[in-house]
Amino acid sequence: MNGHGRSGGRPTLEEVAARAGVGRGTVSRVINGSSKVSEHTRVAVEAAVAELGYVPNRAARALAANRTDAIALVIPEPEARFFAEPYFSEVVRGVGAALAETEVQLVLTLAGSDRERRRLSHYLAGHRVDGVLLVSVHAGDPLPELLAELGIPTVISGRRSAAETLPSVDSDNLAGAAEAVRHLLDRGRRTIATITGPLDVYGAQCRLDGYRQALAAAGHAVDEPLIAVGDFTEEGGRRAMRELLERRPALDAVFAASDVMAAGARRELRAAGRRIPQDVALVGFDDSVVARHMDPPLTSVRQPIEEMGRTMTTMLLGRIAGETGEAAAVLPNRLVVRESS
Repeated sequence: MNGHGRSGGRPTLEEVAARAGVGRGTVSRVINGSSKVSEHTRVAVEAAVAELGYVPNRAARALAANRTDAIALVIPEPEARFFAEPYFSEVVRGVGAALAETEVQLVLTLAGSDRERRRLSHYLAGHRVDGVLLVSVHAGDPLPELLAELGIPTVISGRRSAAETLPSVDSDNLAGAAEAVRHLLDRGRRTIATITGPLDVYGAQCRLDGYRQALAAAGHAVDEPLIAVGDFTEEGGRRAMRELLERRPALDAVFAASDVMAAGARRELRAAGRRIPQDVALVGFDDSVVARHMDPPLTSVRQPIEEMGRTMTTMLLGRIAGETGEAAAVLPNRLVVRESS
């Protein structure tokens, strides 16, 4: 075999993997200094790299001082949800603030459909960006693994599980939800329902756990029919609220896991002749512009969303520059009390 691999051009990652007898993902991990490979494997891969004269794409670009100076903000959600939910625009604002003093361009990519995902995979495989910010990731989403395999520095907003392996920035969803429920208990409410987010999103699970924990700590058994699963949309909030009223007409409070769902719940409560807060107290999550403009104004758990966007970006720029830095940041939330409760 010649010194430049089988292809006659620059040797490829696949050729190094074949020579070392491992998968290409393993080669990426060795090249990127991951600790998740055995010493035996690392030695085999480094030997194959040396024999073939393989130069990793990113290293080659850095040697030529030819980085793309662009990062991608990838949101694996449909366009309709991106524009309907203030959460995403706040993240974009924070990312933009962190990039303001740099030469780095931001590429915003919505990847809600399979077709958009395929297009994104091809785009990222071409190493057209130096790093990726990944927001709103559902459990089982293959995107994070793809990025790890491609060796692209990535920071995720909203961990996929308690065992998240990627650098991540999150808010304290569990504590925020628990504070919201304690507030309702302190106001004398006893039949407290919750509308959850999609439970394949770890943050939504944490908010449900916070609801359960606050009730348990106050000595209340959790009444399962008071839990309705929503999807972070207004229509989902309406649908869940209808279910809850059918199951437990006497409910006197609702904690919705997002302001947008709380807005849907409010419309359904109004349609059912329930007054807010006299008959039913209502609390949301995010403290977005929706909360302030609702009638009555909505009590909500404020997430430092813009700060999360800034923190993610700073973390990613550090990773691109080769720094290790902190692997996870969890920012505190706080309850903002208004007339709805």
